[in-house]
Amino acid sequence: MPKMKTHRGAAKRFKVTASGKVKRNRDYKSHILTKKSPKRKRHLRQETLVQTTGDTKRIKRLLQA
Repeated sequence: MPKMKTHRGAAKRFKVTASGKVKRNRDYKSHILTKKSPKRKRHLRQETLVQTTGDTKRIKRLLQA
């Protein structure tokens, strides 16, 4: 059986921390930014963790090479 390949789309969007949690960027940051307040846009720049365990499990499977 061949080796598993990393899902390149997932690899560009997610990173696994040293403790095994999955980091992601926030959405709503790409366009229509004029109506969003500077505070809101500033907070959207910060990464956050994937909350649901099912999603975390699926993302980790996509990232394993």
